[in-house]
Amino acid sequence: MVSTNGYDALLVVSFGGPEKPDDVMPFLENVVRGRGVPRERLLEVEAHYQGFGGVSPINQQCRDLIAALDVDLPVYWGNRNWHPFLEDTVRRMKEDGVRKAAAFVTAAYSSYSSCRQYLDDIARARAAVPGAPEIVKLRHYYDHPGFIAAMADHTREALDRLPAGVREQARLVFTAHSIPVSMARTAGPTGGAYEAQLRRAAELVTAHVDEGRAWDLVWQSRSGPPQVPWLEPDVCDHLEALHAEGVPSAVLVPIGFVSDHMEVVYDLDVEAAATAEKLGMALTRASTAGTHPRFVSMVAELLAEPEPVPCAATCCPAPVRPAARPGR
Repeated sequence: MVSTNGYDALLVVSFGGPEKPDDVMPFLENVVRGRGVPRERLLEVEAHYQGFGGVSPINQQCRDLIAALDVDLPVYWGNRNWHPFLEDTVRRMKEDGVRKAAAFVTAAYSSYSSCRQYLDDIARARAAVPGAPEIVKLRHYYDHPGFIAAMADHTREALDRLPAGVREQARLVFTAHSIPVSMARTAGPTGGAYEAQLRRAAELVTAHVDEGRAWDLVWQSRSGPPQVPWLEPDVCDHLEALHAEGVPSAVLVPIGFVSDHMEVVYDLDVEAAATAEKLGMALTRASTAGTHPRFVSMVAELLAEPEPVPCAATCCPAPVRPAARPGR
């Protein structure tokens, strides 16, 4: 049995997602609460979900991950934006006598949205539950061998699905959720960590798959107002640029996600796929890490590491004007 640093539970913390059509609008309203997002934008995103039966894949993927975990601890699950809500889960942990839990967050990188906001969520949930257990967020794992191995395997599988005649010329196009440039600049202890960590993960995956193959890091799922600069280029714009360069094929690698969200299945499998079809470009998409055995075993390995040093309060600060991110 591996050391678990005094933890007596594991808490999986995720974004959450709707599981039936009637859930979609209440879920989206939770995501954008207090941000002044126009109703028209919510209706637009709601249509994306309803096109998939009103169900986001993310909750079931959390269940699948939890079922696959091999840890000698009780495992709990709480979401930011939909059932099971984090506060309700923390209350149940307290009632069950949990004293100190490790939190595994389904986001691998440093930024306000992918780290600081989850720390704030955990703190808010604990404050709402008198006598709540101590909860320690496990470290970022963007470069962990388990995550890299999972994504490398999935990328090879996607390459193999391309027609043989264009496989060798295929570009690896790593994608991640775009964020405002101002948020990217302040990500991590000294800024710029979100982009730097994503580039490092892409480099490591490429080295495992085919070290000499050309690759790019691009962005997807922008949802902010047009006057606010966000990270670019957009994945669909990038596919058009590759086509203009004569690149015949590409593999989309959603390196910024550890499980399928609505951004993955809509923005990549629908919008990007339609762009590639229009261009006559062969395109496949690598799976997210999901329940790949190396990714699953990574969680136990993180539990056995020394307890992480808490982030400084100034790390990944909240944006002055948080941009809407309706959907996952």
